[in-house]
Amino acid sequence: QLQLVESGGGLVQAGGSLRLSCATSGNIFSINSMGWYRQPPGKQRELVASITSGGFTNYGDSVKGRFTISRDATKKTVYLQMNSLKPEDTAVYYCHANLGFENYWGQGTQVTVSS
Repeated sequence: QLQLVESGGGLVQAGGSLRLSCATSGNIFSINSMGWYRQPPGKQRELVASITSGGFTNYGDSVKGRFTISRDATKKTVYLQMNSLKPEDTAVYYCHANLGFENYWGQGTQVTVSS
């Protein structure tokens, strides 16, 4: 079992920055990768960024160069630094963890970017 708790969402003006955090607890030693997904209103959930246990990162095309995923093993936390935010970044952001055949999701945190 794994628990994921997101924080850091909110309202920001276009061009601003936010940092999301995802705190983990439970069976963290079996994590293969972690990431952030988002679901804009009326649209499907999409990958924002991911990081493997080996530190390899992957980003969605729309956020490359603006968002950075990182992790702090000591604090058992994964971060998403979001810079140069755009109104189209408005969505519910979900933390995700893959443990082989198991996938876990956080409850989601709202990010709203005003124009």
